[in-house]
Amino acid sequence: MHLDHDPTALPVAAIGFDDFLKVDIRIGTIIEAEPYPEARKPSIKLKIDFGDGIGVKKSSAQIAQLYDPAQLIGRQIAAVVNFPPRQIGKMISEVLTLGFADSEGHVVLFAPDRTVPNGSRLF
Repeated sequence: MHLDHDPTALPVAAIGFDDFLKVDIRIGTIIEAEPYPEARKPSIKLKIDFGDGIGVKKSSAQIAQLYDPAQLIGRQIAAVVNFPPRQIGKMISEVLTLGFADSEGHVVLFAPDRTVPNGSRLF
């Protein structure tokens, strides 16, 4: 059996379950989305409602190649909510919106296939 190897892929290092639990991945609903042309890569500014306890957070997401801001409103997405805020151009991004690269390298958002309560944690 032959498996293709991607030479650009990073090696996969084993981590403990406690390490995984340190990364707080939550579901939120996009309540605002607008183009962010000042970013180095095609991006959209998002405001995401993570519900009581976490609240509304801002994110700069490199998703402009596949998504129209107006069509994102009301969509649930996953994000890491416990990384420190990061300066992205002129804005502070408070959460890391999660996605996967498609075959052309464009980011596809990571989201549940059914609606779940905002703030639900990945486990």
